[in-house]
Amino acid sequence: MKREERRQAIMDLLVEARAVDLDALADRFGVSKMTIHRDLDDLEQAGFLRKVRGGATIEAGTRFESDFRIRALQDGDAKGRMARAALELVEPGMTVMINDGSMAALLGASLTEKAPLTVITNNAAVIDRLKDAPRITLIALGGIYNAKFNGFFGVVTEHALSRLRADLAFVSTPALAGIQAFHMDDAVVRAKRAMMRAAERNVLLVNHQRFGRSALHVLADLAEFDAIITDAAPAPEDRAATDRAGIALTIAGE
Repeated sequence: MKREERRQAIMDLLVEARAVDLDALADRFGVSKMTIHRDLDDLEQAGFLRKVRGGATIEAGTRFESDFRIRALQDGDAKGRMARAALELVEPGMTVMINDGSMAALLGASLTEKAPLTVITNNAAVIDRLKDAPRITLIALGGIYNAKFNGFFGVVTEHALSRLRADLAFVSTPALAGIQAFHMDDAVVRAKRAMMRAAERNVLLVNHQRFGRSALHVLADLAEFDAIITDAAPAPEDRAATDRAGIALTIAGE
């Protein structure tokens, strides 16, 4: 097996299992552990995975989030349920903001069901899906393109958002602990915060597996959101903090 084929196979395993073991990979592909180490080093350098003791993972860390292309292949059913729940908050004629992320990309593609709408987004996947959609006025936010998050960020993005207003902003997060949402990238945090300031109502989208985790930067207190949508009930210890704070969760599909 060629090097690139082996690395693609490693990524396929990570998409399925979320974590891989170094020894098991060496046995599977019939190569040395040092060869696997080099493969994992290069994939980590490219932002596809995070090396851990004895292997690698695509689970988020305080400073790591997996590449958009990887996240887009994960948790399709959960994202679909959350998108449908979020769509119930949208009414024809609204102006809606959609942030970066694979969950938000799926929701953005569904917005055609609620047309006519004005959609404001820095999400390249949403821009691609809606650029030719009938009865959708698409405002694509410029800025510096980030391939890892498949979106546009920076001063240009933030300035544009400061000159706009929306009825709803859909904001996603890769980490939620206690009564705060977190993100590992400061430029992404600034863009999300700018959307929140520009919207009348803010909706947080978070996979239940992301509860009980923190990241480098605080994104927002949960009380800043008018609604929080997740795909399944989080673990009791994670749910307890939001319950004590009186913060309601919408469990998509219930």
